[in-house]
Amino acid sequence: MKRIFGIKLGGLHQKILNLVLIFLLVTIGLGFGISMYQTNKLTKIVNETRENQQDALNTTSTKTIYQVVDASVTKTNALQAYIAEEMFLTVKKDVNSLRALAEGTFRNRDKLEGSSVALPDPATDGQITAQLLMEEGIDPTASKLLPYGALLSETMIAMYKTSNYSTNCYIGFADGTNICIDNIASNKYDDKGQLIPFPVRQRPWYTGAVEKGDVTFTQPMLDTYTGTICITCSAPIYVDSELIGVVGIDLFLSDMEKYVEDSTAKGSFLCVVDNEGKIVFAPKDNGLFEVKLTGEAEDLRNSESKSLAEVVSLSMTQSTGLKNVNIDGKDYYMVGSPLKTVGWSVLSVVDKSITEIPTKQMLDEFNSINDSARSDYSDGASHINTLTLIAIAAILIIGSGTALYTAGRIVKPVESMTEEIIEGGKTGKLFEMKNIYKTKDEIQVLAESFDDLSQKTVQYIKDITRITKEKERIGTELALARKIQADMVPNIYPAFPDRPEFDIFATMHPAKEVGGDFYDFFLIDSDHLGMVMADVSGKGVPAALFMMMSKILINNFAMMGGSPAQVLERTNNVICQNNEEEMFVTVWFGILEISTGRITAANAGHEYPIIKKPGGKFELFKDKHGFVLGGLEGMTFDEYEMNLEKGGSLYLYTDGVPEAMNDKDEMFGTKRLLDALNKYDNNITVKLLTDLKESIDAFVGNADQFDDLTMLVIKLRDDNETKEEE
Repeated sequence: MKRIFGIKLGGLHQKILNLVLIFLLVTIGLGFGISMYQTNKLTKIVNETRENQQDALNTTSTKTIYQVVDASVTKTNALQAYIAEEMFLTVKKDVNSLRALAEGTFRNRDKLEGSSVALPDPATDGQITAQLLMEEGIDPTASKLLPYGALLSETMIAMYKTSNYSTNCYIGFADGTNICIDNIASNKYDDKGQLIPFPVRQRPWYTGAVEKGDVTFTQPMLDTYTGTICITCSAPIYVDSELIGVVGIDLFLSDMEKYVEDSTAKGSFLCVVDNEGKIVFAPKDNGLFEVKLTGEAEDLRNSESKSLAEVVSLSMTQSTGLKNVNIDGKDYYMVGSPLKTVGWSVLSVVDKSITEIPTKQMLDEFNSINDSARSDYSDGASHINTLTLIAIAAILIIGSGTALYTAGRIVKPVESMTEEIIEGGKTGKLFEMKNIYKTKDEIQVLAESFDDLSQKTVQYIKDITRITKEKERIGTELALARKIQADMVPNIYPAFPDRPEFDIFATMHPAKEVGGDFYDFFLIDSDHLGMVMADVSGKGVPAALFMMMSKILINNFAMMGGSPAQVLERTNNVICQNNEEEMFVTVWFGILEISTGRITAANAGHEYPIIKKPGGKFELFKDKHGFVLGGLEGMTFDEYEMNLEKGGSLYLYTDGVPEAMNDKDEMFGTKRLLDALNKYDNNITVKLLTDLKESIDAFVGNADQFDDLTMLVIKLRDDNETKEEE
């Protein structure tokens, strides 16, 4: 030991000081660590709370804006579609009315006097008039249809004047003539003043109606005379299956075009899609869709954007509701409503990024507030850390001084105790209690313990000597018991050297020093061999004693005569009389008539026997089980017969064989047992059982033997076989 500045260092002084310092450092470290952990945890909670708040704000805001957009855009889109649908539907009704009127007129033409229609007169521009047009080369005076169609002129003029949507109407006849109702006649002539031929039967509104056989709408097209975009609703006129002609009404779409063009707002606009999925109208600077001639336009139902294609396809039959559509990597909200009369749809498009601006502004303001609060929190935490370091330094100084003082009070009696123990180790002198150890603390308890330990050590040595002798005696007796148990069953082979008719062999491997399994075989008379395979409940010495009693009873009752069932019944009644421990035994008992191979047997809760016919395979013989012996007095047992043919074998066993378990808790099982038995076609009894035991051991591996393993095999030899030697 050393002294530095009057302080004794080394030995227990040093260790106590080190212990205190370590304790202080660990305590401080834990406290500091916990503090840092809590600080970090609080910081993490603050950050997570901030993120959660941001997510909640973002989610709530997005959801709210979505609902607002959904409610607003969906209703507006549906209203716009309704207005447009009303326009198309009204025109369709007018066409149906005009067709019905024309069919009625031509159906009754035999009763009517025809009229005439004048050629277009440029002087009537601005007036609504009926004008005669015809295809090139057609003589209107030769027409048989035109005079009766002329009767409809005044009605068509009245319809034109009262309609809110029709821009002109006409009847094209099957002979190439045409009656047109509009307010412009001069545009029907060319620069030379010649009437422009009108190929009525080649016009889409004519061919489409004839082809469909009902009311139809053309694709959007430019009007022949005005160049204005329009759509024509037409219907064929049939009378007694005769095609008279086609009635049609033009609907100029300039108002719709202007409405769509004016729909552009910040990030949103309207567009109209026809029944071929092509854009009819869209604002010029919409930045998303381009309006082209019908033949050149893209069918949006085949768009590379699957979400756009789905919305367009769905919108032609039903309202889509608000959908999220991605086009070229950018998200849009879209709502579509059908125009069922023409098979078109109205789409409302909203740039999704525009709807996210309020949410972004709100999150930016929220982050600014949080950043300010986090800065204040960091300054406060830094101040607390400084105060903590000062407190740690003070604790170390005070703790070191206290440790040195306490060490001096503790070490002196401990040093004395150490010297006395060292001396006792050299001389054998017992430790004795002294006044120096009476400190009324743990040192006194330690000294008293050493004193008591010294006294008990002497007694312990005496006890160990006695226990060792007792253990050796018990081991000797268990070895003898195992030898006696083995001698109780037949164990000399060949068992019947003078009986060439059969070979028999059995093995027994207890799980403990002694076991509860047993087998037996004995000649009842010269032509009858008794065979027993049994398994007593439990293991160890009690099972071994119960086994020997059961074996003797079965053997005695069998030798006294009686069937297997009677032997088991008598044995059961005797066992039950004084079975206070409530032990039981499973037994298979059979009697082999050697001359015929007939086996009469009874089964008291034991495993199925396994039999092999000559040239065949080992198979389970599923007999009827009775109750175990020792379970209930007065039980009766059923007998059955089985035939052991010459060259065949019978294999008996206890449940320890199929229930042998490896370290994976897998059982050997009946299937593996049969597979192992069937490897030996020659049915060698000795090798069969020894190799089967090796197969079980290989399967079990390092796992402990779970139960006793007992097996017996008997083979009834052919006349040409020789007796097998062990």
